[in-house]
Amino acid sequence: MADKKKKTEEDKEKKHENIKTIDFRLQEGTALQFKDEKKDDDHLAVWVSKETLAYEMELKKLQIELMKLQQDMKKNGTRVLTIFEGRDAAGKGGTIKRISTFLNPRNARIVALTAPSDREATQWYFQRYVPHLPAAGELVLFDRSWYNRSMVEPVMGFCTDEQHKRFLKDVPLFEEMLVKDGIKLFKFYFSVSKDEQARRFDSRKTDILKQYKLSPVDNLAQTYWDQYTVKKFQMLNESNRTLCPWTIIRSDNKKMARLNCIKHILSHLTYDNKLPDDALATDPKIVISGIDEIKHMEKYLFDPERLRG
Repeated sequence: MADKKKKTEEDKEKKHENIKTIDFRLQEGTALQFKDEKKDDDHLAVWVSKETLAYEMELKKLQIELMKLQQDMKKNGTRVLTIFEGRDAAGKGGTIKRISTFLNPRNARIVALTAPSDREATQWYFQRYVPHLPAAGELVLFDRSWYNRSMVEPVMGFCTDEQHKRFLKDVPLFEEMLVKDGIKLFKFYFSVSKDEQARRFDSRKTDILKQYKLSPVDNLAQTYWDQYTVKKFQMLNESNRTLCPWTIIRSDNKKMARLNCIKHILSHLTYDNKLPDDALATDPKIVISGIDEIKHMEKYLFDPERLRG
């Protein structure tokens, strides 16, 4: 009996000796799912920060709220349109993913259009976006939108100065029509610092799961940083309106950016069994109004080192 027990212990020791240290990232939600698991010989201990666990708990709570919202939208025919803009690697796509993860795809759509075709290039500029606008009960999330013409296109030379100026004059009128027709419009600009953007670009180069995000435009984002800043300032000045204001999301901390963006959406919509206001309150250091961002840029426009991304 003693020999058998000794052999079992030796087998366990040998098993643990064969375990190698592996550098990997847990899939989001895993820490929360297994936080109450008991110690077992077949389990490996994985250390997770309290901050990560708190983030996953908060995210799950907000995703449940989004599901409540979707059910209410379907019942009442509410139409919601969310636009996600910002510099490359600012965290737009990650936030969209967290919003849509547990929503019914029949009523929640992600729109990420490619470059316009030769035919689309001859159309009214807004024409190719119109078919993707939400119908009753739908939430539509634009991963970049018609605002390509306000920043990327003029900086990269994909449109003329005249086209850029005309867009800035037309876009408030176009969005006013949408809002007056009953669409709930949210416009988010994700603001990332230059150093953090560079770090994320480097991460994309070494992480095979992120390499699909790389594009030729990314390589020039740092080079044309100041030009993008000027176009951002013009965009905010011309298109930040009372009916359709911009909301700036400071996104150097991706997780806090995601949570605060979702809270902003939920706090501005009415639906059944909604959490109390204090549970959906946003961090004023992360969520900035369009007018406050304009004031910040006016103050430091000639001191670019102090400007946010």
